[in-house]
Amino acid sequence: MIEHWSVPRRRRQFVQGVVKLGLTLTGLSALSGCGIAARAPQPKPVPRIGYLWAKASVTPLAEAFREGLRDLGYIEGQNVIVEWRDAVGREERLPELTAELMGLKVDILVVAGNPVVQAAKEATSTIPIVMAHSSDAVGSGLVASIARPEANVTGTTERKPLLAGKRLELLHEILPGVGRVAVLWQPADTPGALEFRETQAAAQTLGVRLQSLEVGDPDDFASLLQSATAEQAQALIVFANAFTLTHRARIVELVAQARLPAMYGLKEFVETGGLMSYAPNMADFFRRAAYYVDRILKGAKPADLPVEQPMRFDFIINLKTAQTLGLTIPPHMLAQATEVIK
Repeated sequence: MIEHWSVPRRRRQFVQGVVKLGLTLTGLSALSGCGIAARAPQPKPVPRIGYLWAKASVTPLAEAFREGLRDLGYIEGQNVIVEWRDAVGREERLPELTAELMGLKVDILVVAGNPVVQAAKEATSTIPIVMAHSSDAVGSGLVASIARPEANVTGTTERKPLLAGKRLELLHEILPGVGRVAVLWQPADTPGALEFRETQAAAQTLGVRLQSLEVGDPDDFASLLQSATAEQAQALIVFANAFTLTHRARIVELVAQARLPAMYGLKEFVETGGLMSYAPNMADFFRRAAYYVDRILKGAKPADLPVEQPMRFDFIINLKTAQTLGLTIPPHMLAQATEVIK
């Protein structure tokens, strides 16, 4: 027997299903209009980093910072943007350049050198500031302490005053009879003033007399070194900061003319032709700055990230310069050297 009611029943089921589907779609449309429906995820903004220091940023140190970023998975121009700025040795431009970076809405400021850190601190108390390099950050008042930097500043620092005595000791060991050493430095540089006091303390212990060569302008270099030779200085120590580093070629040239064995505060002076240096590896500082950037981008606060100090120091000797000076470097000193430039 054929059940004649089966066809109309199926039609009713079909129509009811269509009505329900229509109501469901209408309901979803209404919900979407109210903003309740799931939205497509928005792309995450690419972090923007402002990089500033007092001299040209296109250097091996800037490249070391790039390497540090790459090691942590950050590729410039892809998942991170770096805005590069430098004052080209003109510290009076630092407030202007800092303001320019802040106008670009950077997420983090990476700065190198005490004057640059200070300019960044004066410009903002909210944007995280990472010190790619600083000199005695606590003694200079850049951070409250090594363990708890407080505020919005953290990064790495060099304890220059602690190295001052060691530099004089190494110079004295290579020149055992040295009795008078000239020191080229900037009194206006706070870390330099601390370093000079430590050098004075070491000189008293070693029985060495110091001659202070206080520089304020690049035009001072020639006359100061002439006064050193006139006062019969037997050797020279050159403190490193942004100013002397910018003018290192001129300094090394004049020191060579004066035929003074010299100890420098950075490797770059020796690579330019200076005799020797004892200092932390600067590239390590800038690579480490990338670590701080990564931590902050992942949510860490600068105040909770302790400031780090170097654990490795390089003693570099330029043997070619020693030969030009007629100076024989004792074998045991060559053995102590991290690098010998021939």
